[in-house]
Amino acid sequence: MSHNIERGAKIVIDHWMRVRRWDKLLIVTTKEHLEELRVLKEFAAKRTRSVSSLVVEDTGRHVGVFFDMNEEVFDPYTAIIAATDYSLVTTKAAKRALQKHRKFLSLPLSTNDGRSMLEYDFMTMDTKKSRLMANVIMKYLRHCTTIHVTTPAGTDLRIYKANRIPGFFNGVTKDGKGYSSASIEVYVSIEETKTEGTMVLDGSLGYIGRAEEPTKILFKDGRITWIEDTLTGVRLQHYMEDYNDSRIYIGGEFGIGLNSYSRCLGNCYIEDESAYGTFHIGLGRNLALGGQQNANGHFDLVCLEPDIYTDNRQIMQQGKIIIPEPVVY
Repeated sequence: MSHNIERGAKIVIDHWMRVRRWDKLLIVTTKEHLEELRVLKEFAAKRTRSVSSLVVEDTGRHVGVFFDMNEEVFDPYTAIIAATDYSLVTTKAAKRALQKHRKFLSLPLSTNDGRSMLEYDFMTMDTKKSRLMANVIMKYLRHCTTIHVTTPAGTDLRIYKANRIPGFFNGVTKDGKGYSSASIEVYVSIEETKTEGTMVLDGSLGYIGRAEEPTKILFKDGRITWIEDTLTGVRLQHYMEDYNDSRIYIGGEFGIGLNSYSRCLGNCYIEDESAYGTFHIGLGRNLALGGQQNANGHFDLVCLEPDIYTDNRQIMQQGKIIIPEPVVY
């Protein structure tokens, strides 16, 4: 067993979930991740006597459909770790768990380099620093109605978020008021019919890896209407078509990566979208993020070195926070 898998499991159980002796913990996974399940259960058993597991059928990116159709599945538990390949953070079951004041951690384990996500160094970032960084950015996101994003590669997007409340993930469910993801980011659900402009995708295509060449994507009335015919664009188009759901083309979330230990290399979905110096647009389902859009899935497109404006106030310049960054003592 890798020492780094043990390190990651300990972070999840002891620091992110803060499992207590009275918790009834459920760990959801698939047969591809039985080793991670075993290690997580081993550490959890040191904290609580009630540790259950649910190994669901490997349905790939459609795994969230089960948790939309069975939204009561988490009701018997006080703490849930969703350790499947794909994120369950936007599902109806996750939303219900939040409403019932359960602790819920989305831990998507999908990687493209053969390593377990629990081995990655980005999991060791100081969560106190991430919380302070998020609070600074959310102050500006909370009070704006429009987000304008440009990048050196050519992105020029206008995103609208009237009456949407930002939040942040840093793994720690306590910081997220019971709800978190392994992705260290600020997020806000966005108005589903209003995103306009050009994204030049030069970071990551979510679960399917790195953008090999900058690729133009056009948004109109909130949805993707055109993807450039590059090798990256063709790969993305085929991936999206396989959802068999036109709602997967709708922009539902705007996010800013805050993890200074992460690198956007296409090896790990969560690491890519977490990387400091990036922004992402989440496509498809956004119900549990405060939005109104259901779909058969959710994934993110990641771009590098953004200039970000909230209304008329610039908060990032080429991927660097330019409002006062917090100092951690």
